[in-house]
Amino acid sequence: MMQMNLKPCLDEFEKLLLRMNTPRVMIDNAGCVNATLVMIDSVRKDGILLEAVQVLTDLNLLIKKGYVSSDGRWNMDVFHVTNLDGNKLTDDSIINCIQHSLGSIHHTRSKSIDGMTAIELTGTDRIGLLSEVFAVLADLKCDVVESKVWTHNGRIASLIYLKDCESGCLIDDSQKIESIEARLRNVLKGDNDIRSARTSVSMAITHTERRLHQMMFADRDYERTPIIKTSGEYSPDVSVHNCLEKGYSVVNIECKDRPKLLFDVVFTLTDMQYIIFHATIDTTENGAYLEFFIRHTDGSAISSEAEKQRVTLCLIAAIERRASEGVRLELCKEDKPGLLAEVTRMFRENALNVTRAEISTTMGKAENIFYVTDARGNHVDSKTIESVRQRIGLDYLRVKELPLPYGNHEKSGNVEGGAVLLALGSLLRRNLYHLGLIKSYS
Repeated sequence: MMQMNLKPCLDEFEKLLLRMNTPRVMIDNAGCVNATLVMIDSVRKDGILLEAVQVLTDLNLLIKKGYVSSDGRWNMDVFHVTNLDGNKLTDDSIINCIQHSLGSIHHTRSKSIDGMTAIELTGTDRIGLLSEVFAVLADLKCDVVESKVWTHNGRIASLIYLKDCESGCLIDDSQKIESIEARLRNVLKGDNDIRSARTSVSMAITHTERRLHQMMFADRDYERTPIIKTSGEYSPDVSVHNCLEKGYSVVNIECKDRPKLLFDVVFTLTDMQYIIFHATIDTTENGAYLEFFIRHTDGSAISSEAEKQRVTLCLIAAIERRASEGVRLELCKEDKPGLLAEVTRMFRENALNVTRAEISTTMGKAENIFYVTDARGNHVDSKTIESVRQRIGLDYLRVKELPLPYGNHEKSGNVEGGAVLLALGSLLRRNLYHLGLIKSYS
C-alpha cells in the first residue's frame, strides 16, 4: 500500500528534477527593434554558458548584446542575436533549432565528422606550407573533405578531415597512417622547426574550432612574436583586475567586433578552468565591449600578477587567431583529386601567404575560403589576384570584400535595445536578490 501511495510522489519528483535540469528557452521578436532576444533560464552548471554560445555561433548568428548572471543555484542568459545580415531571425527552422538545441543543452554533443580520419598539424608558418601539405596528401591518395587552418604569431594549426581516395572510406590502415604522419611531419619541420612541429591522428568526436584553440594554446602561440607583421586592426585591449569586495576577478575586453568573438573568449576562459559568473556584452559600429566576472573552479579569484598577465595574453591570442587578415578568396568548383594542391601551389608561386582557410566539400563540389596577404603580411596587389584568378578560372575563384561587422543595421535601435537589455538585467538581479541567491541587486 505504501509503495502504491509513494509512486505518484516519485513521478512528480522525477518531473520536478527534469524541469529543473532542462533549460527554459524563450525567444522574443517583439521586445527589441533590431534583434531577436534569446533568453535561457536554467540550473547553474559549469560550462553551460559556453554550450549556449556555441549553439548560437554554430548557427552563424551574431550576438550583439548579452547579459549573463549565474550567482547562487540559478543561471540566466539574455542574448540579442541577428543573422549575418544584421536582421532579426524570421526563419522558423532556425528558431526551432535554437529552442531544441538550447532546451536540451545538457545533452549537447560536439559535432561529429563521421567516417573520416582527422589529422592535426602544428608548426612554424611559412609561405607555401599549405601547398606542400596538400601536395603530400594528394600524393598519398588522401581526399581532403573538410579542413580549417589558423595562423597566429608565426605559428600554424590545422585540423584536416580525410578519406581514402580509392575506397571513399576513413583511413584506418596503421601503415598508411604512419606514412601520412611521417611525411607531414617532415614538411612541417622544414629547415628550422625540428622540435615544435607536431602531427597526430584522431578518430574521436571533436568540435573543430575548440580543438584549434587548444592546439594553438598547447603550442604557446600567445608567448611568441609574429614573424609576419599584419595590420593589427583586431588587436584587442584586455585588462584583468580583482574585485576584492565580491571575490571576483574582472576581465574587460575592448576590440573590433566580428562573428564568433564571444565564443572565442568564453571558450578560452572555460578551457583555462575559470568559471564565468556574470558578463555583459555590448557591440556597436565602433567595436565590442565585454566584461566578465570570473573565479577559478575552486572559487578563488586570480591571485598573482603573473597569472593576470597570462590570462591577458591568452585572451589576446584567442581573439587574434580568427581575425581575417588579407583578401578573402572564395573557390567554388567541382571537386577532384589534387584540387587543393593545385590551387595552393598557384598561391605559393605568386608569393601569396594564406593566413586562414576553411575547406569544405558538399555534394561533390569544393567550397573553399582563403584569406591571403603578400609575403610581408601586406595587402595583395590587385594584379596578382587577377593573375591567380585567370589561372584557376574567373568563374571559380572570386574575390569577396570583407564585410563590416554590422554595417548600418544598428541606427537608432541601439538605444531601445539597450534599454530592454538593462530592464531584463535589472529584473533578473532583483529576482535573484529576493530568492536570497545574491546579496544585492544594485
